[in-house]
Amino acid sequence: MYIRDTIAAVSTPPGNGGIGIIRISGPQAAEVGHIIFRPIHDGGLVSHRFSFGTVCDGVSGTPIDEAMAVFMRAPRSYTREDVLELHCHGGWLIVEKVLALALSCGVRLADPGEFTRRAFLNGRIDLIQAEAVMDIIASNSEAALQLAQQEREGSLSMHLGEVREQLLRALSRVEAYIDFPEDDLGETDVSNIVAAVGVASDMVSSLLSTYDDGRVLRDGVSVLIVGKPNAGKSSLLNRLLDEERAIVTHFPGTTRDIIEETVNFGGLAVRLLDTAGIRHTEDFVEQTGISRTLAKIPQADLVLAVFDSSRKFDQEDQMILDAVGGSRTIAVYNKTDLHQQLLMPGPQNFIATVNIAAITGDGLETLINTVREQALKSPIPDSRDFIVLSRARHRDSLALAEKCLDRIAQNISDGNLELLALDLREALFAIGAVTGQTTTDEVLDQIFSSFCIGK
Repeated sequence: MYIRDTIAAVSTPPGNGGIGIIRISGPQAAEVGHIIFRPIHDGGLVSHRFSFGTVCDGVSGTPIDEAMAVFMRAPRSYTREDVLELHCHGGWLIVEKVLALALSCGVRLADPGEFTRRAFLNGRIDLIQAEAVMDIIASNSEAALQLAQQEREGSLSMHLGEVREQLLRALSRVEAYIDFPEDDLGETDVSNIVAAVGVASDMVSSLLSTYDDGRVLRDGVSVLIVGKPNAGKSSLLNRLLDEERAIVTHFPGTTRDIIEETVNFGGLAVRLLDTAGIRHTEDFVEQTGISRTLAKIPQADLVLAVFDSSRKFDQEDQMILDAVGGSRTIAVYNKTDLHQQLLMPGPQNFIATVNIAAITGDGLETLINTVREQALKSPIPDSRDFIVLSRARHRDSLALAEKCLDRIAQNISDGNLELLALDLREALFAIGAVTGQTTTDEVLDQIFSSFCIGK
């Protein structure tokens, strides 16, 4: 339930910084400003104008900190409520003191994501745009940020709005003939309904086909590096990161645990995981590392199977082939700067093969491009006009809508108007669940609980 009380929270990250912002939203926001903020100039707080002054204890008048205050009168604010922001020095103690002063005025501490939830409930943004706010904060690549900004601006919402209009047009015709059964459903009306549903169905199906790429753009791709000891896995990791992240020695079994780092491959976030070399060993710690490597293989989006091309194929290489099995594996033939001796036993089921020399960097650009090509069905668009699905919640709701639309053709041919109307309403409900028009409170609680406090 939306209670129109006043909330407050720190909107800047915890810890010390140059500035700290306390955000207050609700009907008491202006009152809190009058109690704890003393502007230097007369005239009080003017909406959407910064004022310089002092934050003071409202009871004793003791000054706490110099600050800037900005009051934003509803509806011209983030939440469409009265909002007051106090910009003080960013020391954690100062920030906590100012927040405590605000709370002492009878306001309460905001729940996670409650400012954005109020923006949604007050109609400033829809649920897709609300989720995009958190995606902007969490973006770890240019592609993820571009996708989040596009969703925040409403492109996906408008696209689904067009789908909704087509379905409403069809539903209005069907319901008219249900209410007035004496009128026959003519061929023209049937064709109009079929056309509207067909347009909506094509748009939904097209969106669903983008989910795999959208998920990769938003979350990045996990790439597991496997191979036998001294095949050059850690050298490859260091070269891709351009830093000495993993220990590289001539002694086998140096890497015993999984090392994870994120790197940017041309705008795409890639989580690289360097693993323990796979081999037969009596060392318990090394065995544990190998077990973790084997468990990670089916979980990874892509696997880089690194082979030492300067050595003959052996039992340990066979262990690598057996381990990767049917995984999405790119074969990386390393040490191509040395004399080549590796000969694979027959054709292998790799999705791609790349020759590199990790020690010199030769072939790394080809490897990077291969990872990008295999991770994405389509290249990352240069423009901001592309529309994709990136959240499982959106995909699941649209998949339900697609099932309803698939049933409609049969119901039209059978002449069952009641079932036709039911399927149209279910499809509309499923689409509304994406934008927030029909989303339950339980789902809203789950979505906004993942936000940080203060946003």
